[in-house]
Amino acid sequence: MIGRRLFVGVALAAASLAAGFLALDRLFPPNLGRYQERSTEIVDANGRLLRAFTTPDGKWRLRTTSDDVDPLYLSLLKAYEDRRFDQHMGVDPLAAARAAGQWIGRGRIVSGASTLSMQAARLLEPHRFQAGARSLFTKTIQSARALQLEWRYSKREVLAIYLTLAPMGGNLEGVRAASFAYFGKEPKQLSAAEAALLVAIPQSPERRRPDRAADRAQAARDRVLVRGLEHGVVDQAAYDRAISRPAPARRLALPMQAPHLSAWLAGQSPGTVVPTTLRFELQTALAQLAAEERGQFADKAEIAMVVLDNRTGGVVAWLGGSDFFSRTGQVDLVRAHRSPGSALKPLIYAMAFDDRTLHPDTLVEDVPVRFRDWLPRNFDRDHQGAVTVRRALQQSLNVPAVLAMEKVGPQRFLSTLRTAGVAPGLPPGDAGNSLGIALGSATISPLEMAGLYAGLANGGSFAPPIVRRDRPVPAPVRLIGPTAAWYVAEVLADAPLPEGFASLPVALRDRRIAYKTGTSAGFRDAWAATYSANWTVVVWVGHADGTPRPGQLGRLAALPVALKAFSRLPAEDNRATPPPPDVLRVASHRELPPRMRSLAPAVEGPSENRGGPRIAYPPADARIELGAREAVPLHALGGEGRLRWLVDGRPLDSAKWVPDGPGQARVAVVDEAGRSTSVTVRIVERR
Repeated sequence: MIGRRLFVGVALAAASLAAGFLALDRLFPPNLGRYQERSTEIVDANGRLLRAFTTPDGKWRLRTTSDDVDPLYLSLLKAYEDRRFDQHMGVDPLAAARAAGQWIGRGRIVSGASTLSMQAARLLEPHRFQAGARSLFTKTIQSARALQLEWRYSKREVLAIYLTLAPMGGNLEGVRAASFAYFGKEPKQLSAAEAALLVAIPQSPERRRPDRAADRAQAARDRVLVRGLEHGVVDQAAYDRAISRPAPARRLALPMQAPHLSAWLAGQSPGTVVPTTLRFELQTALAQLAAEERGQFADKAEIAMVVLDNRTGGVVAWLGGSDFFSRTGQVDLVRAHRSPGSALKPLIYAMAFDDRTLHPDTLVEDVPVRFRDWLPRNFDRDHQGAVTVRRALQQSLNVPAVLAMEKVGPQRFLSTLRTAGVAPGLPPGDAGNSLGIALGSATISPLEMAGLYAGLANGGSFAPPIVRRDRPVPAPVRLIGPTAAWYVAEVLADAPLPEGFASLPVALRDRRIAYKTGTSAGFRDAWAATYSANWTVVVWVGHADGTPRPGQLGRLAALPVALKAFSRLPAEDNRATPPPPDVLRVASHRELPPRMRSLAPAVEGPSENRGGPRIAYPPADARIELGAREAVPLHALGGEGRLRWLVDGRPLDSAKWVPDGPGQARVAVVDEAGRSTSVTVRIVERR
């Protein structure tokens, strides 16, 4: 009977104790605020750290779990701090008994019985458990908190609290932050010497800071290594190697890749780990390339670059500028709107190809044409007369592009861009009806440009570029047919490279790289948009404040950077993309359907010579290179009856003119009704 009463009493006491513990647990839950207030981390596609930001209280506090550190570090930590961590429930009874005996015997606390769980509890509430506070009361409360943590969380979770919050000197907290600051790498790659140092520092973080007291840090590290040797964590050979290594004497900067993108994303999701599509190795390689190329610019112009993986739509490299810490370095030039110059012309032609109104072999007239009050001219102010659309696009002729835009319609063109995820900027008062959009009057960002060219690479399926892996992937929208996209790719891939590109890097010789350059008015923006089957690379060169760079064309300033960037991208399958089944192959424009054979101006030229003859070749202001006694063919359209040709007022016997030599001349044509027109050309001796 007595035994039964005793059993019931013990059970009731245990139940009461458990109930009391549960009540206290509910009333006073652990405060995880410090643990949850961590540094914002921007990581690449493989989880590699690109950039981190300090917490609101100014700490480098990177989330760290046992999976993030080298197993050797964990073994050394447990051997030195808490050998029975995996067995006890937060408090080590054997260590506690030893410490209590010493306290009773000597009247003061001689050695601690602090477990890793108790240290985690202290780190969660440093204001309550000041470092070095060793009163019986604080130890009791700390022990209770440790038991509470182990009641609520697993061993791995408790260990994660310690690994994240352990003080490492200065504003460094946690093993990952310290590993980056002292060794420049993730703690997954620690050596025995490095692991031992990170075990030693938290016991006295300010006195053992390697950057302030390398000798003390090394001495403390060596004691950890001795303990590791005693407990078989390291063997003699590993101990000898580790003990001979000096402790680091300086603190390193944490990774700072893609600083512009990182700052933007950190503002969207503070205090979290933001997974991106970037690839660390490509980001660093292309950042180095941009720094090298920028060093060759006398005016230190900025280079912005964005690289897409066409297969996924993900951004693999993002360079918002060359110098993040310069006067204008905080401007993210990848997202900044700039005039694209001629860089949007392929999209105009692609839409006309898709309408079946133009073909790469369509004949289009590159002649002076007035569109209301606007007279567009080519960049070199020359005109080439009747040319194919292929040549017009490859040589970036302006009048044919404006004629194509007139065919497509500016409003429709802008609507297509917006559907593709682009928000073009228009000049004040422009409702989107201006043909000048063909030549760069609407602004666009390099990121948007990359999305458009990736759409061409993907056969006309467009989607905004992806940069965050934790966000829904936008569904692509087919805006241009695969045939039109194929035409554009073939034309741009066959475009001749500017002088100086005859010897491409070996890595590029077998790649079919389509490219288009652009230069804005006043030489403020130089562009190169390039793509292959797998990659799209867009490069912008200029000054963030819009300062002009006279003479710096897109093909001279931006294209070399883009092609060199390609040489640093992984190789790809270079098999030619088979043409779609409805591709129309012809020997000349005469074999095209009638509606696709030619594109002529729908308005009169500046002569206002309605119904009269019009000179198709040579175009106005042409610069013609000729050899000795070489003839210039003359060609006119329209007019009545037989046409007569004159050069500087002297009649010719035929429609061929053999100049007397170099110099300027006026070529005129007269029909039988007496209506005439003329152009001025310059003859240059071919060398």
